[in-house]
Amino acid sequence: MNFLLIGYGKMGKTIEGILKERGHNIVNIIDLNNREDFINIDPSTVDVAIEFTQPSSAYDNIKICLDKGIRVVSGTTGWLDKKDEIEKATKSQNTAFFYASNYSLGVNIFFALNKKLAEMMSAFKAEYKVAMEEIHHTQKLDAPSGTAITLAEGVIEKFDGVDSWTLQGEDEPKDNGIEIVAVREPNVPGTHEVTYESEIDRIDIKHTAHSRKGFALGAVLAGEWLHKKEGIFGMNDMLAL
Repeated sequence: MNFLLIGYGKMGKTIEGILKERGHNIVNIIDLNNREDFINIDPSTVDVAIEFTQPSSAYDNIKICLDKGIRVVSGTTGWLDKKDEIEKATKSQNTAFFYASNYSLGVNIFFALNKKLAEMMSAFKAEYKVAMEEIHHTQKLDAPSGTAITLAEGVIEKFDGVDSWTLQGEDEPKDNGIEIVAVREPNVPGTHEVTYESEIDRIDIKHTAHSRKGFALGAVLAGEWLHKKEGIFGMNDMLAL
């Protein structure tokens, strides 16, 4: 397959290596110094674009691709206030858009476990208080992480009586909300922990990433899966979770 790689930070470089390992052709690598190549790219040369950039530029990057009819896999978080517009552009161009807050296969299994545990714990909502912590490297600009938000949304969906989340240090805690603690430390690919605590005991589920490779592999697998499809997709579609 022919891939366009948008973003050449640490994640972009890891994705580049996996694309080459799997025998794919990289049409171009777009970064800050060659935006002109991006604007002028011939869409007929690209099967799928993989976009991992920054919250401030993600929307424009995705929109440029979709307007050209190029299928996009995006892993940038922190821009989802404009996701409705991206979905409209995807449909109007009869192309495809794949988004996930986290492309790790393990994390997406963790998402499913999180929902199941929240459903079970809902029967004991009077006894247990749910909370969450996420830890990432200091280069991550958005907080809480997209993964933490997805986990919180899963709890809100399944745990009766919880209807919102707040970020510690920025928002006032709510009796019916999940408080998320976001920590930034050097060289941490990503750790997420969901906790149910009572006066008697504490139940934790936790996912720890050892490197970026799991995220990058998932994004490449998503790109392979998206080839020749039309519509709006996520990891649940690809993994049939």
